[in-house]
Amino acid sequence: MSNYVQRFLLENLDIRGALVHLDSVWLQMLAGRDYPQPISQLLGEMSATTLLLSNNLKHTGRLTIQLNGSGPVSMLVIDCTERLHIRGMAKYERPIESQPLADFLGHGQLLLTLDMPSMRESHQSIVPLDGSTTAEIFEHYFKQSEQLSSRLFLISTGETIFGLLIQKLPTTDQQDPDGWRRIETLAATIQDDPSIVGLSAEDILTRLFNEETIRIFNEQTVHYGCHEDPAKIHRLLHLLGREEVDSILKEFGEIVVNDDICNREYRLDALAVDAIFQKAGPTIH
Repeated sequence: MSNYVQRFLLENLDIRGALVHLDSVWLQMLAGRDYPQPISQLLGEMSATTLLLSNNLKHTGRLTIQLNGSGPVSMLVIDCTERLHIRGMAKYERPIESQPLADFLGHGQLLLTLDMPSMRESHQSIVPLDGSTTAEIFEHYFKQSEQLSSRLFLISTGETIFGLLIQKLPTTDQQDPDGWRRIETLAATIQDDPSIVGLSAEDILTRLFNEETIRIFNEQTVHYGCHEDPAKIHRLLHLLGREEVDSILKEFGEIVVNDDICNREYRLDALAVDAIFQKAGPTIH
């Protein structure tokens, strides 16, 4: 299994890029959710693109992409830390059928939120659903947000999501007026042979751009960002207060907390609740 982001630079052309490859992390995200194939693919493509965006974070932070649409996919959320710990989920209405992305998502937009400890407030950007594919939507976003011509190629092979991003830097035309057109054409050939995504990042880049000088940066490993976190549930119960928690216990016999983004359910009976509040000590009013 190989889950990574690999950045590179075509040195003689001043064209930068990145590869993203997901398999086990993507499968963990899908586990137990029973998503239809179009939903699984959309979540995978959005995850790959989020990783390419998150990999630009220079300091501690979290990038969240959220879709609220009017189509069959009513909500999609993915968030990723600067250490590339990623998690995500989607909500949809059945039946789901393969259809143009615009119909699939409906009228809506993607909201990108960047949270960093050094920022007083979260920074938010809106990504219009302008394009017929996930790649086209984010190509337009890169063009608007970074003022850089970009091409994004996304490939799904059933158990793997792969992405290739290339970006034209301001000095590219000075290096070679035909360089961007040539690299764009070579990059697009990756769609002709999806089996190439099973190679190492170095082999993929060498095969695509074998006549170019390629600087390959250190590979960054991607991790699944969900883990069991009872402390988070304990904090939630303390925020509710003992009186409110006891009222729920009296009515339902247990406390049930659903963590939708991680697809996990927490159930606590009266004994478990007592232990949580006793451990925290008495509440002072």
